[in-house]
Amino acid sequence: MSKIKIGLIGLGVVGTEVYNTLKNFPDVEITGIAVKDTSKKRNIENFDYSILTDKPQDIIDNKENNVIVELMGGVHPALELLTSAIEKGKHVVTANKELLAKHGEELFALSEKNNTVILYEAAIAGGIPIIMPIKTILASNKITKIEAILNGTTNYILTNMDVNKSSYDVVLKQAQNLGYAEANPTNDVEGLDSAYKLTTLATIAFNHRVKFQNVYHEGITKIKSEDIKYANELGYKIKLVAYATNDSGKIDIRVHPMFVSKKETLAHIDYVTNAVTLEGFPIGKITLSGPGAGGLATASSVVGDILSIEREYGTTDYILPMMRCNHTHDGNSEIIPISETENKYYLRLHTIDRIGGIADITKTFASKRINIETILMKEIQSDNTSDIVIVTEKCKEKLISEIEHELLQSGCIKELSSKIRIS
Repeated sequence: MSKIKIGLIGLGVVGTEVYNTLKNFPDVEITGIAVKDTSKKRNIENFDYSILTDKPQDIIDNKENNVIVELMGGVHPALELLTSAIEKGKHVVTANKELLAKHGEELFALSEKNNTVILYEAAIAGGIPIIMPIKTILASNKITKIEAILNGTTNYILTNMDVNKSSYDVVLKQAQNLGYAEANPTNDVEGLDSAYKLTTLATIAFNHRVKFQNVYHEGITKIKSEDIKYANELGYKIKLVAYATNDSGKIDIRVHPMFVSKKETLAHIDYVTNAVTLEGFPIGKITLSGPGAGGLATASSVVGDILSIEREYGTTDYILPMMRCNHTHDGNSEIIPISETENKYYLRLHTIDRIGGIADITKTFASKRINIETILMKEIQSDNTSDIVIVTEKCKEKLISEIEHELLQSGCIKELSSKIRIS
């Protein structure tokens, strides 16, 4: 069999590692690479600059190329380029989580129409193999729950806030200096990056089409050092969790900070490490963890996808049937609104110390039929205020919102300083 020919779009950190890794595989040839600046010096030994172009459509139009590898990120022009590639009958490998979350449905439909495959292992959890295992080894399972840490930046920040007793702002600055956080970290710290990944992961795991706009997301910017301290006292760690459950097609899907019990594996996934826990039948519970980002880790998944195509290319006229989209017939799933979800809650109430204050607070909870599991009154400050920490039993989100309103209206509390759901 002749070599498969690769057109590469993007030669940043990941693209460079993909290029270097593919040199070890003689049956794969990179014919051209699209970059923004063809004159930029590349830190690649014996690099052939003649294969660079600043016109990515030229990579798509090259009739030699069998596979297009897209590593540029973002929606535009990636969407237009991959649409063109698929229409020309080319297979696609991508690490673009945002593109798949927002336009995966149309791209997979177009791919099937043109008898091509889209592989995207690197788009979910970097170097952790998760998509192919779900579609192959775990194919016999009905997966009903996902709990995952899918963003290394936020996990690094939360771990350092815990270990070093530092504030969010201080640790964010450190993460930016080390290259773990972007100059504009919004996508990471506001939960968008994890929500992009969870959209596609849940769609595959549950075999139901999930729309990105229906995925609730909340970031870590409101987490205070006090919350991390109290979490430890109560036997928890705070993590940004990508969470989804599927109950007969009713899907609860969201990304937000959670108290995770120290008894659970996810509580001990620290720094930039990622992890995905799946629950289902007959497997029970399984956790896969490893590097969720970085050039080498992501290149591992990208090159694995390329080699999966290479090994079947030319052997059949319908390659990798198990890896193709097979859930479009399910239509759009029913998403449970965040207000209707049920959780246990950690609440940190900032109160004025007065006789009967706690009694008034507990009476308000009782009026909503919300049971309190734990209540702790912390030390009184010089301004005669104190924090009261409450852990509730499971209740609906909308009741917690009503409780906050009533407590503020009644003057029982000065503010609800923190509200964090408990896994």
